[in-house]
Amino acid sequence: MAVAFVAVVAGMLTFLLVLLVLLYVQHQRRTNLFYRLRRYNIIEAEGADDSPFLGDRLRRLLTKVASPIAEWQPIQDLDLRMRQAGIPLLGGEFMILLLVIAGVVAVVTWMLTLDGSVAFLFGVIAAGIVWGIVSLRVRRRRNAFTEQLGDCLYTIANALRAGYSFQQSMEVVAREMEPPISDEFAQVNREIAMSVPLDTALEAMAKRVGSGDLDLMVTAVLIQREVGGNLAQILDSISDTIHERVRMKREIFALTAQGRLSAWVLILLPFAMALFMFLFSREQLMILVEDPIGRLAMLVAFTFEVIGYVVIQRIVNVEV
Repeated sequence: MAVAFVAVVAGMLTFLLVLLVLLYVQHQRRTNLFYRLRRYNIIEAEGADDSPFLGDRLRRLLTKVASPIAEWQPIQDLDLRMRQAGIPLLGGEFMILLLVIAGVVAVVTWMLTLDGSVAFLFGVIAAGIVWGIVSLRVRRRRNAFTEQLGDCLYTIANALRAGYSFQQSMEVVAREMEPPISDEFAQVNREIAMSVPLDTALEAMAKRVGSGDLDLMVTAVLIQREVGGNLAQILDSISDTIHERVRMKREIFALTAQGRLSAWVLILLPFAMALFMFLFSREQLMILVEDPIGRLAMLVAFTFEVIGYVVIQRIVNVEV
């Protein structure tokens, strides 16, 4: 009877976790008016009382729960992280969601294993996986922005030659190009429409994106506004430099593919061997777990694994 009760409760919690993820995905795909206004800080989160989507109601609940910690500096830094990742959540909301996911995973694991340490470990792993997904999204979005930046500068330079102002050229980019670069330039245009100075809006975009190539473009625009000059020609030169840098990065990525694969093999092979021994020669694997010398050997092996992975990454990661 107790086992059946635990199974039912674990199933209900798993269903709630899956439902929460599905609601988040549904909300992310539906870009309604309130979502756009809130994302660009034009209205506050509590202004969506008439929103028809359950995802928005869930986000309002997260906003109310997270409001007491919204002014903390780490949470404000996390707000910037969410923007860099393109996730439509504020920092406090993401933190609450992260704790809920970790807590649900920990409770489900505890009900299945009745071991508090294992439950805590799985909760930490779940939180780490979610944070890793965010970091991956930040890196991919930044790389996608850099891939588009060269064509963006060509577009702005051509628009300037056609008689457009710089702000009108940014509107062309926001209208004609694909995300994420169109989203960032649309944000700049919205800030300018709200009486934010152009210099401040461009510097805020550079901070959000975190790209050295964009910093170069923003610096060139700010200097040109101070001392004058042919901005179209300057942007053409920067665009050529960015295109050449992107080409070199792709070439280096291809040349270092074998090294990156070696790093992954170095990390995954011991775990694969441990799984193979667990299935077919468990008594030999248990020597490493039960014997003090075996545990020491595993610790030394793990240390050398980490050192080898770090060394390979330092070799294959070439800055351009």
